[in-house]
Amino acid sequence: MTAYNTAQWPITTVTITGDQSEDSSPAVVRIDRMGTVHTLEADSTLQARAQARSWIAENVAAPMDRAAKVTIDDPEGLWHVTIDPAGRVTASDHGTDRPKTHPAKEASTPAAAPEPPVTLPPAPSSAAFDLHQTDTPAPSSAPPPEPQSRREAREQIHERPSFITAGRAVQPAQHGWRGTLNGLGLRLAPGPDELAMRRDVEAVSQHWGGPRTIAVVNGKGSAAKTPTTACLAAVFARHSGAGVLAWDNNETRGSLAWRTEASAHKATVLDLLPHVDKLMSNHAQHAEMAHYVHHQPADKYDVLWSDQSVEGDHIVTAEEVDLVHQVAARYYRMVVMDSGNSERAPNWRAMVEHADRLVVPCTNVEDTAEAGARLIEALAARDERSAALARNAIVLVSQRTAGHDPNLERIVKGFREMGLSVVTVPYDPALQTGVIRHDALRPATQRAWLHAAAEVARGLPS
Repeated sequence: MTAYNTAQWPITTVTITGDQSEDSSPAVVRIDRMGTVHTLEADSTLQARAQARSWIAENVAAPMDRAAKVTIDDPEGLWHVTIDPAGRVTASDHGTDRPKTHPAKEASTPAAAPEPPVTLPPAPSSAAFDLHQTDTPAPSSAPPPEPQSRREAREQIHERPSFITAGRAVQPAQHGWRGTLNGLGLRLAPGPDELAMRRDVEAVSQHWGGPRTIAVVNGKGSAAKTPTTACLAAVFARHSGAGVLAWDNNETRGSLAWRTEASAHKATVLDLLPHVDKLMSNHAQHAEMAHYVHHQPADKYDVLWSDQSVEGDHIVTAEEVDLVHQVAARYYRMVVMDSGNSERAPNWRAMVEHADRLVVPCTNVEDTAEAGARLIEALAARDERSAALARNAIVLVSQRTAGHDPNLERIVKGFREMGLSVVTVPYDPALQTGVIRHDALRPATQRAWLHAAAEVARGLPS
């Protein structure tokens, strides 16, 4: 079972209104995270607790990969707990619990005979307060309560068959010889290659329920980490409405700044760090990020540079990576992190802690493949979470030289024998030097990167 550290900030407030004494009484959940309010409806207070637990685990704790501090105000009292990405609830010391007492309700009509005294159970402590509680009532011989809850009534309304025809209309072919003939007035269906391309486009166009982080890692230089970062970011941004950040998490001068377009400023991650609190405040605006990132006009993604100073002596720490990742996760739906060559660096290890999936690039040069394989083996032996990332890693093999190279086939075969997903990218002179632009790539290279990004997307947690 994975143990998570607890984030000291922010503290999420949950307010549940409803009648704890009524199993079928509707309840409303109000979740306040740094001034942003999310409201849920539930059929009872018990169900409201379960919904709040699930929402916080997925939308607050999981993006930080930390347990989140939560203050809950519900009909049973005021509680202070932590909720981790797995949804586990534990007591917290960030406040004082205040249980409430519930007097017995008076009868609405005179009783025919004296009733036995009502004994209420003691109010739970925060250590026992568990948002895992379900809304399953105890077995009873009594008939189901009437009237139905609002949710049951809504579900009953929608039980009838829909008038809308199920399935999806297939668009005629747009590419290849079929697409050419369709341009002349025919309506030919797409062939297998175009259908596969459409499936890849659909995969990279999806949006997930929260930000996703991809870490591009290989301890060997010249392993195509930077081109991989730029090309994956471009494919995801071009097909899914932007919201993609390429972050050069290099402990020294990374080359992502050299291979992408620069804005009018020269800001780096060191310029962003002093403004983390401001960018995480309730009054921050999305456009303020333009002061610190470099937008790619054609490819639609933003780039966060590493420090470009030759004389600089500041090495980004793990704690600073955590802070910047909080900002990135707030302003972007996807973060693609380039990395340096030292797997021992604190910022490298912090990046892996935030990663939802690892991409291991290499080329047809054998030492880059060997470095990638050894990295995967080391992570598999490190801890439970690193081992899961290693098992789910995807290898992208870029051909660095023109022409047929048997070494490429040998490398691909070797990684597949390790049980890993492998995608190859053909040689393209536009990837070798200069600023990387997706439109400058050959059609076959563009198609290869679309497939690579789709395979990355298919392995991300839903």
